[in-house]
Order: sequence, then C-alpha cells, then structure tokens
Amino acid sequence: ISTNALMEQLGLKYQQRPWTETLKLVHFCMDKPLQQPASSAPDGPLLSCMEKIERTLNAKSLFSVVNRLESLSKEKGLNVHVSPSGTACYITSTEFNIEVQLEKDGKVVDVKLAHLGEAPVVCDDLVQYLRTKNYDAFGKILEDLSNLYQIPGNSEMKAKGYIALQALEKDLYSMSLLDRTQDVNRVTEVLHGKVGHLVPRTGGTPMNIEFYISPYQVLEEELNPGSQISGTKTAVTLEGTDTLHKLPLFPLLVDSQTGKDSNPVFLPLTDELSMDLPACFVLKFHQPIPMSSLSIEKLQRIPITGLTPAPLYELIVQSTLQEEFSEDLSTHKSCFFVSLPDCPKHCYFINRGSGKSDFSTGALVSKIPFSHPKCVPGVIEILRHQVAYNTLISSCVSEKHINEDDSELLYFEVLPHKNTSFSVFFLHPVEDNLACVIIDVINSREVQCCLHLNPRDQPLNSDNDFIARAVKRCMSVPVVMRAVLRNAARMKADS
Repeated sequence: ISTNALMEQLGLKYQQRPWTETLKLVHFCMDKPLQQPASSAPDGPLLSCMEKIERTLNAKSLFSVVNRLESLSKEKGLNVHVSPSGTACYITSTEFNIEVQLEKDGKVVDVKLAHLGEAPVVCDDLVQYLRTKNYDAFGKILEDLSNLYQIPGNSEMKAKGYIALQALEKDLYSMSLLDRTQDVNRVTEVLHGKVGHLVPRTGGTPMNIEFYISPYQVLEEELNPGSQISGTKTAVTLEGTDTLHKLPLFPLLVDSQTGKDSNPVFLPLTDELSMDLPACFVLKFHQPIPMSSLSIEKLQRIPITGLTPAPLYELIVQSTLQEEFSEDLSTHKSCFFVSLPDCPKHCYFINRGSGKSDFSTGALVSKIPFSHPKCVPGVIEILRHQVAYNTLISSCVSEKHINEDDSELLYFEVLPHKNTSFSVFFLHPVEDNLACVIIDVINSREVQCCLHLNPRDQPLNSDNDFIARAVKRCMSVPVVMRAVLRNAARMKADS
C-alpha cells in the first residue's frame, strides 16, 4: 500500500474523533511512566516523539513551559504540582522542593529551592537555566539534588547526610580563607590555595573546587578581558555507600588556626560531633582524570571502586582527544603532528612504556571518596601534580595523525621514565646521535630537567635550568623543544 493511501485510510478512520480526545491521548501517554525501554514499549514511539518535540520547541507560552517542567520532573522521578492559576509549578520530593514562579506569558519570574527544614532561597542559576530554555542543565540540577539524598536509610538518615555535607562545606570554605590576602587573585588561589579556588554551593549547583589551570589558559584569559577560562574542577558532594563511615555533623576546623606544619587544625571527631552513616563525601570530576597507579594509591583512604587499569599514556591521549577508552590497543594512535609558528612541524611518538610498572599504568578516575575535611588539601595537591604531568604529555597530542604535506619534520619520542618523570628523545641538530631531555614533575609548581648528550657531541646552548624555566613557563613540550633547538641553531650560526 502506498504512503498516500495509508494516510487517507488513517484520516478516514480518525476524522470523526474530536481534537480533545487526541489531546487526552497525548497527555495520557506523556504522563504514563515508562516501565521498560521506549523501544520495546507499545507507546514507545509516541513517547519518544513527544520528548523530541518538547526538547525542540522553543517554549513561548505558559502552557508549554509548565508542560516541559512537568515532563522533566517526572522523568527525574520527582513529584510535580501546578497552582490553580497555572503560574506556579512545585517540584517536590520528601527531602527538598522547588517553586517556579511564572508570568502569564510563560516568562520565569523566580525559582526558589528549600531543603528539608530550611527556608526557601532564590536560585539564580536555576532562574537563568529556565529563562534561557536550558532544560538539560535544569534537569541535571534536579538529578544532582536527588542524588544528594540517595543514601540508604529513612528520611532522618538522609537528612543527617545533608547536614554532614553542610558541615564539610563550611570547613572547606573556612580553609579557603586561611592565608588568603585581600589582593589574592583567582589564578593564585587555583594554583596555590589549600583547597584551590572554591565556589560555594548555590541553589542546585554543588560546591566547586578549581585546582589547576595551565599557563596557556591563563594567557588566553589575559588576552580576552572579561572572559574567564575554566581550569580543572571538581564538585563536592555526598554519595551513599554499602558500608558505614564516620562523618562530621558539625564544622571541625578550629578558627584561623594552623599547626606547626602549617596544616589546618581540626577538633577531634568525637561521637558528639559525628555519626556513622552509609555514605561518604566525594570529589566528583566533570570529566574523568587519567591518574597513575601511584597517585591512586596515595588517594585511597576509602577504596575507589570501578577502576580499569590501563597504560597511563593511552588514557592521557584518549582523554586529550576526548575519545572513549578502548582496550583494543591495536587501534590506538601514537603518532601526532604538532605545528608551531616559525618552526618545522614536530612529529611526536607517544611510547606507552611496558605497562608493567606503577608509573606507566593508571586508570580513569571520575570521583574520589573521603570522610574528613582534613583529607582535601592533600588530595588537591595530588590532583594538581597529576594534572600538571598530564598537561605536559597531552601537549604532544593533536588531532593530526597524518602529515598532510611534504614539509620538513622534526621527530621526537616521548617515553615514561620513572615515577612522575618522562624522557623526550630527539635527533641532535648537528650530529647524528640522539639527544634526550628528562623532565621530572616534582609537583605542580616545581619541575626539574636534565639534558643528556653524547659526550662527543656539541652542546646545545641550553642548560638544565633554562629548560626547567621554559617548562614551567608554558607547560608545553613542543614549545620547550622549539626553544632548545632555536638555541642550538643560534650557537651554530655564531660559530
């Protein structure tokens, strides 16, 4: 049967039915909870189409905005009620509720959030998401709020978990004020602050800690006044666990005091100040971070579950290219072409190493569990260290795997050395022998470098201190190698 004939038959079949019945059917299908994947449910195609229509339509009326909020709330497993006037939408759970105030034309007036036992507060982030029709971001906030209370136990236990999170946030905020001067800027806090640059939780957005930013990101921000380039961040939240952990229910930091080792001083975690809960605090990353097995071992006060061991360099490469990790190493790329101004094109071979040592293996880490605020400064330092190392390796990675022209090439091989150091091998620009620079990332702020040459070869006019300063200034292997080779070229020209 032809499409036209089929459409005619459908038209004849349903032409006697009023439009109100069709509307009722659509609303029924939208309100009906999905018990199985849409693809296998009888009304799956209709539900899928309605969802796409809802996402695509630019909400222009009160009716469509309320419908979108109702649909989104039910999708996240939350209750929703609309006021008789239709200008207020209440999204509720047993632990929190959100009130969305609307004008008659559908414009968002206000969004208020109230946790259990707390007064409602206006949430500017939620207001902004709804005014810009960013329902995906609004839905993510609803999901995060629900997850705050996804710990085993009754409502009282869930409420205690939220109180513990509040206590942690107060301690972290107090720690962020330690040693802070009035003229401190954000970049300094990111790179040197005990807990990085901390942004307190606002409404539905969790507390965030920005703990690393590369020199090129800083430069990009300086060249674009008014912009703010985001460094590497982690969100502070709470998650349910199968085992009990003693979590503080009150802030523990002793006001403005630090110990002899300049670390914050905390009150003892007594039974009066804490409670055993089936939950733990979590630093959750926006994107998983490749971490070496050594770094992971230092972090595991509470075991990090779900890790898949893999060659660290493979993880860094795929994370840089934002690819899904694949255990089929035969498909992995290891040769990358990097173009720099005023310099022949570089070709970098990333050697993943033997994969048997702790410094050449690692895993993608998406969250770090902990149970006491005193853990955070140490964790932040380990994270900074790892991300600084990753930044250097990823600087050798590009999306270009094929030399698209016949231009001159300079070849380099990057190879894990030991712990947090790696080697960069290259051909001596004058001799026929290999030269090597070993870059050792001592921590996120200190780098040591050592240039190795054949004793009979000409020097390259770059001492170890020069190379180390260059690395710290740019955190880019190609830029550093360009500087080394330029110095060698100048010396050759002068001789």
